[in-house]
Amino acid sequence: MPLIPLVGHRALRLRLARAVSRDALPASLLFHGPRGVGKQRLALWLGQLLLCTGTGERPCGQCENCRYGSLLSHPDLRWFFPRPRHGDSDASTQDVLDDYAEALSERSAAGGLYAAPSGTEGIYVASIRALVHVAARTPAIGRRKVFIVGDAERMVQQEGSEYAANAFLKLLEEPPADTTIIVTSSEPGGLLPTVRSRVVAVRVPLMPESDVRELVELPAFASALDDTELPTTVSERVQLASGAPGILLGTHTRREAAAAAASLLKAAEGSLPGPDCVRAVMSVGASKSRGGFTDILDSLTLMLRERVRGALDRGDSRAALGAARAVDVVQDARLRASGNVSPQLLASRLVREIGERLS
Repeated sequence: MPLIPLVGHRALRLRLARAVSRDALPASLLFHGPRGVGKQRLALWLGQLLLCTGTGERPCGQCENCRYGSLLSHPDLRWFFPRPRHGDSDASTQDVLDDYAEALSERSAAGGLYAAPSGTEGIYVASIRALVHVAARTPAIGRRKVFIVGDAERMVQQEGSEYAANAFLKLLEEPPADTTIIVTSSEPGGLLPTVRSRVVAVRVPLMPESDVRELVELPAFASALDDTELPTTVSERVQLASGAPGILLGTHTRREAAAAAASLLKAAEGSLPGPDCVRAVMSVGASKSRGGFTDILDSLTLMLRERVRGALDRGDSRAALGAARAVDVVQDARLRASGNVSPQLLASRLVREIGERLS
């Protein structure tokens, strides 16, 4: 299935297209902005524009490069994004590319639509090695190569990965003349400073209500939504999106994580009866999914950060400091969750430590 049409961001697309026509587009870009505004879809559009060989308005959608690009099967338009850690720590480039080919096939079947990555998905060193390796090749069928690195804040530092990291940084700083790299992030502050210093930042803003409505009304977009977890009317969905329609995807998983996080927070505050407190802790590993647990921790982090902001607005510096310290505790737990630990034991300790910070 071809990618759904790119909706919105007309002014930004015009700026980018003019830069391409003047041969003034930076070789390494960072698209940053709120989650769900379509940064990776915009990057794919720019990739198609750079590869298009049609005449008139570009991307034309008709030439060979555009057709392959719209199906996510163009060998010179590579899209890297968070994936589960490969079972083989020394995975070959071909193993990694085969994994991405399968993932891209799934995204193509959904018109390029996808939910936010789970907590344990990341851009691991094997993916970076594969990207650098492919970047050294000559273009297969196009005039140039385009690499998109989505959710780049999920780029995982690993022991012994210095060579791959340094090679990627050098690629960002001095890409081959026939190569464009587009990094996207909803959390640019989470990017390595060395990455941020090597790219030209382009902010992708929230979409106006009219554009959100146009996208939400597309049959392909509507069919990708979980109707049981969303309002029934288009107007309510547009309002819920708040300018970032991508957040409507994967709503069921996010709501489950948010509910579990809220239970853990209540347990930490001592506002749950003993049996309910135990259930809140034990439920985090019920699915036997470590990714689910880290999604809960991400939701818990957001809740605590909201408390920090609320306390600061009230002028309650003591409560703000306690909530900020609790955020540090959750972030530490998130790091430990990537190891071979019991989610229930980690959650039990987390509840106790958050309670100490908030008291």
